[in-house]
Amino acid sequence: MTMTYQFSNRVPKSDEDPVGNILKVAGSPDVISFAGGLPAPELFPVDQLKRVTDEVYDESGRQALQYSTAIGDLQLREQIVKRMARQGVQTTTDNIMISTGSQQSIDLTAKMFINPGDTVIVEKPTYLCALDVFRSYGAHIVGVEMDDDGMRIDQLEAAVAENPNTKFIYTIPNFQNPTGRTMSAERRARMIAIADKYNIMIMEDDPYGAIRFAGDDIEPVKFYDDHERVIYLSTFSKILAPGLRLGWIVAEKSLIKKFTLMKQSADVHSDNLTQHIVAKYMAEYNIEDHINKIKQVYRKREAVMMQAIETYFPSGVNYSHPEGGLFIWVEVPGNVDTKALFDTCIKHNVAFVPGEPFYPDKVTPGTFRLNYSNMSEDQIKTGIKRLGSAIKETIGESVSGISGH
Repeated sequence: MTMTYQFSNRVPKSDEDPVGNILKVAGSPDVISFAGGLPAPELFPVDQLKRVTDEVYDESGRQALQYSTAIGDLQLREQIVKRMARQGVQTTTDNIMISTGSQQSIDLTAKMFINPGDTVIVEKPTYLCALDVFRSYGAHIVGVEMDDDGMRIDQLEAAVAENPNTKFIYTIPNFQNPTGRTMSAERRARMIAIADKYNIMIMEDDPYGAIRFAGDDIEPVKFYDDHERVIYLSTFSKILAPGLRLGWIVAEKSLIKKFTLMKQSADVHSDNLTQHIVAKYMAEYNIEDHINKIKQVYRKREAVMMQAIETYFPSGVNYSHPEGGLFIWVEVPGNVDTKALFDTCIKHNVAFVPGEPFYPDKVTPGTFRLNYSNMSEDQIKTGIKRLGSAIKETIGESVSGISGH
């Protein structure tokens, strides 16, 4: 007899895990995979982290292994205050809570603000795991089109006006996942003006902002925020190592108190030992030196991928030109079945993430995400060559007359 479970509405109806399946297929040793959003593991500062871990055990081992506060280790929050100041955001340790990666920050924020039926406005396409979280709390998700300068602000204003029950706007302004696009400074200021006018919050998710290897820095949306509307999220996943599972939230003090209560009931506190280790690492080493190493490697890999795309992709295929982060977004013209394209690519031993799961509503066909941070330059050249052949095979050469790069 099979047990039938009385799940809540938050549990996905299907056990289908499209992204998990893609990563499984992409994980085959013969496949060059541009699918995962993985940092380059050879850049993790293993020796330095090992050294400071020993020091933590020697100097404060008992304290690091004990229960701690939900808001997080004070020394680590002090280091984050300094990091935020570098980005033009003046804040205090009372405005910061440590989270178990950005994913927990997204979940806690959604839990805190969304009642079933409330509207959340997102970029279209956007981070698929955020969409999963918003759906799990019963949100009505409205997608706003993007161009090369990020979310289209005219469309954003229309979406907010049409949805008076909007709780917050979710944005990834820097090197967006999945498109790699960056929102202009002017649009950041205008987004704040809209949030002020309609009295709504903004969740600014910024895992990639530090990994800028071209162009000029743009201050976070939070920088333009005079009324404490922005809940800013970031993480050590891309600037140090994702396995540490440490992120942070910057928000107004009374909001941090609420976050702390919510976190307390979720997991008591993030890993205390890891917080001690990262705080020690930041005190003893200049994390900017480490980030600069990451930037140099990613700049080269992105340039190699761009060059290979220009060489091997058929004309008419559009793609983003990121100035940082981990991703390039590709749009193949015509009504291309991305699943068919993915299957063809796997036959050619190359993989990407199809665009479908990144869309909150109607999917744009023929879209997919490429990651350049996790493969060597030679693998990138070979993989993009294979991908070019697979695209040509899928769409036929008939497209070559379509212009537009």
